[in-house]
Amino acid sequence: MESKMEIIGGKPLRGVVEAQGAKNASLPVMAAALLLKDSTLRISRVPNLLDVNTMADLLRSLGAEVSFSNHDMEIHTPSDISWETPPDLVRKMRASSLVLGPLLARCGKAVMPLPGGCSIGSRPIDLHLKGLTKMGATIELVHGAVHAHTSGLTGCRIYLDFPSVGATENLMMAAVFARGETVLENTAREPEIYNLVEALKSMGAQVEADGTGVIRIQGVDALQSAESRIIPDRIEACTYILAGAATNGEVTVTGVIPNHIDSLLAKLEEAGASLTVKESEVTIHPSPRLKGVSLKTLPYPGFPTDLQPQVMAALCLAQGTSVIQESVFQSRFLHVSELNKMGAKIDIQSNSAIITGVDRLTGADVVATDLRAGAALVIAGLAAVDSTYVYHLGHIFRGYEEMDRKLTALGADVRVLAGDSGDGCGAEKNVRGSSPVLGG
Repeated sequence: MESKMEIIGGKPLRGVVEAQGAKNASLPVMAAALLLKDSTLRISRVPNLLDVNTMADLLRSLGAEVSFSNHDMEIHTPSDISWETPPDLVRKMRASSLVLGPLLARCGKAVMPLPGGCSIGSRPIDLHLKGLTKMGATIELVHGAVHAHTSGLTGCRIYLDFPSVGATENLMMAAVFARGETVLENTAREPEIYNLVEALKSMGAQVEADGTGVIRIQGVDALQSAESRIIPDRIEACTYILAGAATNGEVTVTGVIPNHIDSLLAKLEEAGASLTVKESEVTIHPSPRLKGVSLKTLPYPGFPTDLQPQVMAALCLAQGTSVIQESVFQSRFLHVSELNKMGAKIDIQSNSAIITGVDRLTGADVVATDLRAGAALVIAGLAAVDSTYVYHLGHIFRGYEEMDRKLTALGADVRVLAGDSGDGCGAEKNVRGSSPVLGG
């Protein structure tokens, strides 16, 4: 029997919640530690999540020493590390692919099974491999695994056909030791990219990124010990803002960078929400029923695909019709059938969802098909009448640290019900992502 979250909905959320460190910034910065040689990277504001713990285990399997407590992580990379990644860890998480570039740069070779992750459609790593090949790597696919080797990467110009976040990060890290200059064009411009840029620069890499989508890396011979701080998680912050909107509550999210979430704030204002934005916090106030809006997901600074399910949950209760066009991932509507179970009226037409607002949602048993879909179902459950049970919590705790505890502090009636794990508490512990080694 698996763990589930019970939500007794219908209560406006009220209070203050602090944004966690960004999952999508932590993972590449952690991977960058592989570029070190007998040196240490200290990272602060790291969220304690399943994905973070998986990456820590992956780094350990390659020979790094990782300690983690109270959101501070220390990664010491010795002189000799392994270049072959364990399939069981890589297949747990798509972000495992981020070690490919550092391993090639550091060891000259890497073996990595094709990574796993959320079921939100095709997410190939073709752009990663194409760029690494252009830098001089020889890459073969053997029995579902990437086998890469090089006698030394060489700087070159690489134009990305799509501004892929993972490809941008991987190629940037691979280029750190490449001979000469590497110029990456049409790169991703997400804030998490620049968190990695700053981390690499603190380690001694020569990286220039001015926000235009062009990143220049001048190869160096070695890096040194350094410190890095993770930026606030904009997707988590927006999830709590949307939970406040859906329940007609008053929620203040602190420790945020408001201009990182401009696309959501603009849509909420268009929908009639009342917001107060300060230097490092955002408050959503009780307001009349939201109005329907239209939006299209796009690479940053456009509306993030990682927020599409959550904003859809809030718009289920808006007045009138909303249209959401998904242009990034082709299978990111798996949550629609679950929302419809709760009384939502959502029709899918090709890559668009047409949402006809309803007066209320009703609790139901629903299944989280991926990380952000799970967050959307939690938002819907908070706004719904009666009880909602959200299954497959492992997805949610991959990206949200202590979500149930944060919601409880905002006045929600939620609890994680542990399945039968054999020891009476293991299921809840495991689904949260805590680890006896990592703590934190």
